[in-house]
Amino acid sequence: MKFFCCILCTALLLQINSFSSAYNATIIIHNGKLMAEAGKDIIDNGVVVINDDIIIDVGDEALLSRYSAPIMIDADKNLVMPGLINAHTHVPMVAFRSLGEEGIYDRLFGYFFPLEKRFVNPAMVYKSTIHGCIEMVMGGVTTYCDMYYFMEQEAEAAKKIGIRCVLGETIIDTPSPDALDSDISINRTVKFIDKYKDDSLVIPAFAPHCPYTLKKKTLQKIAAVSEKMNARVIIHLSEISEKDNKHYDIDNASFLKKMGLLNDRLTVAHAIHLDKKQISLMKDAGVGVSYNPLANAKGATGIADAVEMLKQGIPVGLGTDGPMSSNQLSIIPVLSYAADMQRLKYMNRTLITPREVAYMATQGGANALHIGETTGSIEKTKKADIIIINTKSPNMFPAYDLYAALVFQANPEDVLTSIINGRLVMYNRALLTYSLDQDHKDMVELAKTVGKYGEELSKAIINKENNN
Repeated sequence: MKFFCCILCTALLLQINSFSSAYNATIIIHNGKLMAEAGKDIIDNGVVVINDDIIIDVGDEALLSRYSAPIMIDADKNLVMPGLINAHTHVPMVAFRSLGEEGIYDRLFGYFFPLEKRFVNPAMVYKSTIHGCIEMVMGGVTTYCDMYYFMEQEAEAAKKIGIRCVLGETIIDTPSPDALDSDISINRTVKFIDKYKDDSLVIPAFAPHCPYTLKKKTLQKIAAVSEKMNARVIIHLSEISEKDNKHYDIDNASFLKKMGLLNDRLTVAHAIHLDKKQISLMKDAGVGVSYNPLANAKGATGIADAVEMLKQGIPVGLGTDGPMSSNQLSIIPVLSYAADMQRLKYMNRTLITPREVAYMATQGGANALHIGETTGSIEKTKKADIIIINTKSPNMFPAYDLYAALVFQANPEDVLTSIINGRLVMYNRALLTYSLDQDHKDMVELAKTVGKYGEELSKAIINKENNN
């Protein structure tokens, strides 16, 4: 029923302005407080003009005399801004969210991997991606970057919801849910890139897991093949401290440079335990970074030096990491952590201003993923990836400084409308591309099988760790 109500909303929107016989745009957003480029001043009575998937004009209310469109969206003085970018996550792991939270020490190898071995299959990836993408869209995310398994299923689920994504098949030398070895994963990635290289929403990539779960020859092969295909590469880097990481000597930028992977097609996630020299190597190579402060705080893995990275000019975006790491997929809960963790690290409350955080969540994320020419800001010729955020909710009002309100006050539920690639995906909190009832039904069935095993596994691991 809710799904049909969403369709009705769209039909009503299409009737708006139907008296006009000549349109030179498809959607016009007006009467908003426009944050066209995060970090710059906000335009009162801002107007955004969209034609198909492209932004064709941006400015104030004077534009309304020059353009007409069948869909006119009155932003009602709310915040109109670029869609948020989740620069690093593992969306299908939403099926496991809230499991293993009792203080398991070796959560990655001892808990995550056994769960994945048992439950990750094409159907699980598709249904979980649908669920995760719904959460992201309804929380203001219009683009996300993911490494996981069965990437074709994830790609099709993401396209079904209508979200932009950078996707990479996880490559690891040991057997994984969809491959017996890394050679098979590399071959799958090559086919995946060939299939989606011209897609309007899916941006394919290579996704080696991390330096110490892959042999040198595997990393070098990925470097060579990705260069030949001019493909992006995404990888975990320096997430674990020297004390806990027996592979610390290779889990750094210098090693990636030796492997031929340090270049302007690479995005690294975490980058926590790196000194200024290592950060400089990434800067010189044009590497992008996903800063994941909420997940890293929850996992007690450390605080990436975002202050130094920004100072050196590295493109830094914000990520949630997987939904077992931060339990979030919307970037909005991460915003305050992005500032607060740096201020705590340096014991300096003046660091990382709200404008800088908003930039990292939008254009910074796009630049970190090497898609800054496509999205990340509301500018002419860029893709129309735009959200509208309620400024009148109890938690958002008063909002004397909209940047501060966004970073320190907003909730995912404050996102009213999401437009992705020029398509109205959510309007006034109504999702227009998928049935929420069907999604809930699918996830209830999946949770029945996952939950019982996950709880039993958790108890067994805790007992074993306590007895050692």
